[in-house]
Amino acid sequence: MADFDLAGAVRRIRRTADLSQRELAGVSELSKSSIAAIEGGQRGLDARALARLAAVAGLRLVLVDARGDEVAPMDGDAVRDEGGRFFPAHLDTRHGDDGWWHGPHRRDRTPVTYTFTRVRPWRDRLRQARGGTPDDHQIPRAGDSLAQRAAARRAAVERVRAAERARRPAEPFVDDFLCECPPACEDLLLDERPPTPGRPAPHAPDCVCHCDLS
Repeated sequence: MADFDLAGAVRRIRRTADLSQRELAGVSELSKSSIAAIEGGQRGLDARALARLAAVAGLRLVLVDARGDEVAPMDGDAVRDEGGRFFPAHLDTRHGDDGWWHGPHRRDRTPVTYTFTRVRPWRDRLRQARGGTPDDHQIPRAGDSLAQRAAARRAAVERVRAAERARRPAEPFVDDFLCECPPACEDLLLDERPPTPGRPAPHAPDCVCHCDLS
């Protein structure tokens, strides 16, 4: 691919705006000699300064792909890490409780609201399973906090349990039903397929409750 023709771009800006080098210098932060050096190929110009020059002529800088279609920048409102920094652009973000923090080997670490898949082969497998490469990093949404997501998962489990009880009306209903499953049972249920009415819930080996099992 050919190098970007900066000199030609600046000359195009001047021609479109019908401005001399001195006139363009008068409406920009550059001197006439700087503009002359740029057009002569003797000096560079950063993208922000070039964008300001283009705006003088009613033009704007864009990225285009091989087909000539415009490619938007990554969204500045996308999720960030706990320090307020953007996540690596080439990797994919996800919720902090989505896989990475699951399991006892992670429970000694402080969970985060958002994280990213660090290993590219894992990232690529997830992309294949989810239908391709996400266009951007996710945008923060209401209900994204770890506490809210945990509450939503518990509510989903309770809905499945209620549907399971309703499916078996012949069995006596216990008004004071109290689930005594350890946290590991909920981890197993949520770590596998989404809860489905009629499918027995998985239980940890040391579970003494075994509720909702056929």
